Amino acid sequence: MTVTEDRDALGALKEREQVAERLLEASARHSFDPDTELDWDAPFEEGKWFWPPELCSLYDTPLWHGMSEEQRIELSKHEAASTASVGIWFEVILMQLLARHVFDLDPTSKHVRYALTEVEDECRHSKMFARLITRLGTPVYLPNRLNHNLGRLMKTVSTTPGSFTATLLVEEILDWMQRLTFPDENIQPLIRGVTRIHVVEEARHVRYAREELRRQMRTCPRWEAELTRITSGEAARVVAQSLISPRVYTAVGLDPAQAVAQVRASAHRRDVMRRSASHLTGFLDEIGVIRGVGRKLWKSSGLLG
Repeated sequence: MTVTEDRDALGALKEREQVAERLLEASARHSFDPDTELDWDAPFEEGKWFWPPELCSLYDTPLWHGMSEEQRIELSKHEAASTASVGIWFEVILMQLLARHVFDLDPTSKHVRYALTEVEDECRHSKMFARLITRLGTPVYLPNRLNHNLGRLMKTVSTTPGSFTATLLVEEILDWMQRLTFPDENIQPLIRGVTRIHVVEEARHVRYAREELRRQMRTCPRWEAELTRITSGEAARVVAQSLISPRVYTAVGLDPAQAVAQVRASAHRRDVMRRSASHLTGFLDEIGVIRGVGRKLWKSSGLLG
């Protein structure tokens, strides 16, 4: 390593520690205990939604126009449960990726301390989502077997930049949707409370992942960058496909095959998914993640315009 390269490496480590220190301070100021912060026993309010209607997968489709208001609200409840179920699945993967990331690093560094702080946050979020699903009284909507096993493979073999790309993929899409949810007074108060906590704490996780991914893409070997581009595109497909389980349509009395076909044909749904990922895809494009074969995979996911 040359003197210049050594100086650059030391500068990157110093910057990493400074970012982690700020995030640790923010965590100390703004972390929540959902068990005591939220009123889990309050009854749901009549006529209020469980998810913004415009974010429901069938919104503005022929099936949607034929549904009663009560059926639409019931669908919003099951889609909120599906999003929470898949959120738990994603966060369990993320916790394993973070543990792998810090395995070879200095455990006394602020960077590692923040990674472990994030694992604490994700544990609380997963328990919060699980409690929400129980309160909603819906099934647990998990990804299909193929995508579940692809998640198992990804968390086992992912590159470090691939891990942080996958982290951002999940966190930024959910963050965009939840930022529309928690201020909306037409949404059930419990849902608003859950999404508010998640948005506040996930903002730190996004900052941590973005800063680390930018560093990783600048310094990782070429083969690792190329593999990250391909695996991130496949991860985008899995995420987009897994958010809403087809079983939610059966739960509200709809034909799941017909519903899935109308969702796929929906210009509104395509626009929602692209907008949910637009800040992320712009960032990933800027740092060189969305290129080559990976770009084609991202387009096929429906998250890249």
